[in-house]
Amino acid sequence: MGRALFQDKVSLTAQRYGMDLGRPLALVSGGPDSVALLRVIVALDGEPVVLHLDHGLRGEESCEDAAFVRGLCGRLGLRCEVRRLGLDGGSNLQERAREERYRLAEEVAVRLGLETVVTGHTADDVAETVLMNLARGAGLRGLAGIPPVRGRVQRPLIECTRREVLDYLQELEQPY
Repeated sequence: MGRALFQDKVSLTAQRYGMDLGRPLALVSGGPDSVALLRVIVALDGEPVVLHLDHGLRGEESCEDAAFVRGLCGRLGLRCEVRRLGLDGGSNLQERAREERYRLAEEVAVRLGLETVVTGHTADDVAETVLMNLARGAGLRGLAGIPPVRGRVQRPLIECTRREVLDYLQELEQPY
């Protein structure tokens, strides 16, 4: 799938689910999914504000991720905010980190007057979530996976595969 086809696919997903990619708050970790999300929104003439959350769990690597995202935003001419979550170890760390990410995203979006928060969840993430929920014995709601839109949070890559994301980044020669 070429660059234009990927961008068209994301645009069609946004239209199908009524997503607003004009001026969203984009959660960008620096990984391939969120970097592709950022690049495709800009390619579709969106003007995202970026929020990078440093979980403070990986030492120097966390600092490198933040520096990478800041640098990318600088090259793209985008506003970037970096926040540190300050999570410690303990039980259910992933769930606490997820809740804190969405809480901070909501806070920043409201403060900046942004209606939409976008994340880089892909079709692969949906499949992984369904399988994990199935293994845990989840009911029908758990088997539905990750919704394309839930409140302010929108997922424009939800119909794209990880392979398509990686191919898009490769074509752009965009590191992550």
